[in-house]
Amino acid sequence: MDPVLLNDWHPVARSTQIAAGAMLAADLLETRVLLWRDASGALHAWEDRCPHRGTRLSMGTLQDDTVRCPYHGWRFGSDGRCQHIPALPDAPLKAQVSVYHAQERYGLAWVCLGTPAHATPPAFPEFADSALRKVWCGPYEVHSSAPRIVENFLDMAHFAFVHEGILGDRQQPVIPAYTVDAFDDPDYGSGVWARQCRAFQPQASKAATSGSDIDYTYRVVRPLTAILTKHPAGSIREAIALLLQPLTEVTTRVWIVMALNDFDASDDALRAFQDTIFLQDKPILESQHPARLPLTPGAEVSVACDRMSLAYRSYLKQQDLHYGVLR
Repeated sequence: MDPVLLNDWHPVARSTQIAAGAMLAADLLETRVLLWRDASGALHAWEDRCPHRGTRLSMGTLQDDTVRCPYHGWRFGSDGRCQHIPALPDAPLKAQVSVYHAQERYGLAWVCLGTPAHATPPAFPEFADSALRKVWCGPYEVHSSAPRIVENFLDMAHFAFVHEGILGDRQQPVIPAYTVDAFDDPDYGSGVWARQCRAFQPQASKAATSGSDIDYTYRVVRPLTAILTKHPAGSIREAIALLLQPLTEVTTRVWIVMALNDFDASDDALRAFQDTIFLQDKPILESQHPARLPLTPGAEVSVACDRMSLAYRSYLKQQDLHYGVLR
């Protein structure tokens, strides 16, 4: 297991999916995860595996803040320790379910399978801006590595071809020079960002009624988290967070959280617009070979407008990431 991702936070579900007294099965980094909420509302994350014979505990029952395995009825308390074995009620109770760290932020449940290298999930300060509404999109299932998906999110040169008529125009495909720097900020976190990015877009957002030049800022704040901000002409502001749940090295669940000041369109309409964009990207991502992102210099040909992509690859090397990449 890659320690970089093992010790980081990853989104695994919408908070609203897990009601008090309810359980939910999830997957993360080739590990089965059980999410459950106790009567007080606190979120718990365990390995979704009974230590007796490996059955998924999420198939069992949750009652009085204890989880009962569906196979032999073993019962586990909120600390993960076995409290009762029906077949041998006087047996020593040594069994213990693996317990993980869990938090809730940005309307999502986050899990760390190891020892958290960061106290909290990635910084997304736009979420706290009361002037911006919040819309959750996805999740989208993609047969691609998480780093490939982040790199696609950071790429502007594909707009004119993959998103023609919406985010790009084949008659205006040129990407002007932009700046890329490392950053460390108390509000925005640390990582790499691209600024002074500009592209012509026929329809930059659901609210757009005509084409315009759009100013972008991209920032990578964790190996599998990227945020872009759009500044179209007019009053619409938009921040889009790409938050990835790596299922395996080459399969990923994608969560998107938008913070924007469009209060006219419905949530469904805004989600439908984002669905259109992402589902145009999906077949491209799933066609890329190799599925894992190559970090070896020269493995793929790059040009000047790939500056942010190259900065992201360098960042992953600096972080010593191995999962989902080729080194």
